[in-house]
Amino acid sequence: MNARWQQAVVLFNILATIAWMAWQWPRSPLIALAGVAGAMALFGLVLGLQFVIMLRMNQSDPAPRPTWRQLVTAWWAEVWLALAIFGWRQPFRHSAMPDWLPPLAPGQHATRRGVVLVHGFLCNRGFWLPWMAVLRERGHAYVAVTLEPAFGSMDDYAATIDAAVQRVKEATGMAPVVVGHSMGGLAVRAWLRSLAADSAAARVHRVITLGTPHGGTWAGRFSRSVTGQQMALASDWVRQLRQDEPAARAALFTCWYSNCDNIIIPAGTAMLPGADNRLVEGVAHLQMAFHPTVVQACMEEIERG
Repeated sequence: MNARWQQAVVLFNILATIAWMAWQWPRSPLIALAGVAGAMALFGLVLGLQFVIMLRMNQSDPAPRPTWRQLVTAWWAEVWLALAIFGWRQPFRHSAMPDWLPPLAPGQHATRRGVVLVHGFLCNRGFWLPWMAVLRERGHAYVAVTLEPAFGSMDDYAATIDAAVQRVKEATGMAPVVVGHSMGGLAVRAWLRSLAADSAAARVHRVITLGTPHGGTWAGRFSRSVTGQQMALASDWVRQLRQDEPAARAALFTCWYSNCDNIIIPAGTAMLPGADNRLVEGVAHLQMAFHPTVVQACMEEIERG
């Protein structure tokens, strides 16, 4: 379902562009091209507005203030990543790379820990295509989930995540590392909450979150979906989630956050008290999941266990 509505949006934009060009080109090629350029510029301006809001809302946040160079670089990277992810990977390439669970011979034991990949809001498993290639190259079994319905409660995603974790554990004989981007990290915490307290730690080796609004985000206030309202800054849902977690649960987590995250606002809400919280400077929200420094550190953590 996530892929279908994104396909519809992309195809509508393509048809609208063709119609505009067919209408305006005979009159003025310059106007025709200017209209297309204007639409692209508007997309960039909307993303730019997110960075302006982020900069203002982070004034009292403990994260270091970004430089103008960091802001512009992060904005530019986010523009192109958003186009690639929502315009190509997720709508049309989400099934391009299947889950990889190489069978073991009788008596054989896996030497590499498996991974479960959990995407964020309005995304699907196609988000993780670059990760899938790297994990397979390094010999890590993986399952990338698609959480549906897109606008449902995060509590309803627990069964999907649990099934993925079980598949990887059966394939490798080891509890997997679970990696969640944005909302995906909260969905993982909701899944852990659904388990018996004494079994949760045995089901997962480690959880890595990338730009996850552990304390909610200011941007959630504008959503009318159940998921969006759950992610609102200091929402009842995120507060209850924190209250329900055992004190030692956070020690399972490594949480990456950035001072240029244009979605998780304020930046500090991506930190989880008691977790291994790691700052990467000058990196935007989508960009965080594919930034070489972050990916390399995550791979090292996956291979350490």
